[in-house]
Amino acid sequence: MEIKSMAELIEACEREQKTIGEIMLMMEAKKSGRDEETIISMMEERLIKMKEAVDSGIKDGSTAPSGISGGDAVKMYNYMTQGNALSGTYISNAMTFSLATSESNARMGIIVATPTAGAAGILPGVLFSLYKNDSYSYKDLVMGLFTASMLGYVIANRSFISGAAGGCQAEVGSATAMAAGTIVELKGGTPQQAVNATAIAMKSLLGLVCDPVAGLVEVPCIKRNVIGTSIAFSAADLSLAGVESRIPCDEVIEAMYKVGIEMPRTLRETALGGLAMTETGKKVKEQLFCRKSKSEVTQ
Repeated sequence: MEIKSMAELIEACEREQKTIGEIMLMMEAKKSGRDEETIISMMEERLIKMKEAVDSGIKDGSTAPSGISGGDAVKMYNYMTQGNALSGTYISNAMTFSLATSESNARMGIIVATPTAGAAGILPGVLFSLYKNDSYSYKDLVMGLFTASMLGYVIANRSFISGAAGGCQAEVGSATAMAAGTIVELKGGTPQQAVNATAIAMKSLLGLVCDPVAGLVEVPCIKRNVIGTSIAFSAADLSLAGVESRIPCDEVIEAMYKVGIEMPRTLRETALGGLAMTETGKKVKEQLFCRKSKSEVTQ
């Protein structure tokens, strides 16, 4: 079985009477030659690593080695636990856990690229928010990871998933789209609804540039991960309510690819445009590299 489009994915789900996550598990078993139990166990290991990154991040208020990120997850966690969050527990939890994961990445901790390190906060943020706010088990979350993997597989093979190739729309955009579809499936939505949510989420981030300050996936990447969780829940709610994307998901992915190809090189992870070239962005880069140069001299 080989799935090359979202349309083929929906057809396979209907034909096999399986969820998106189950289709991914079947496909992986056939491709790898491993039995499904082994593959599930391997995916559970990745889920546990995600949880470790979340748990570490909400307690660690230290600054990343770069000096430009760190400590925001603790602030958000404290704010959320005081009951002040305007966005409700699903989204506020997801934002907190996303921050925690992304900051763990900035501190060189172990994270799971979903689909990249720069977008690694979105899926853990969403999954562990659902875990905290609903009666989901780790087994449910593992199947959610298979759902996200299947959606990401199609996106990656029809377009791209890296900021260097297609801007942040391809990185945070893809992760947000994967998360939106995963929420829908975990909430009992149909494969069609999950794919629809994927399209809505991706449309919402179409054209987003990749402009990391000093070339590091910290500013503005970490906060874009956080906002991505909000968009994922919004897209999922729209789809579960019966709202449809007027543009089919495969066409949205194609549009993302074309926009990425047309995007100037300065806006594709080169740190030569956008926020990276603001006055503050340039100062941060200068200070960071000056500090590195001094450190190398003293060694």
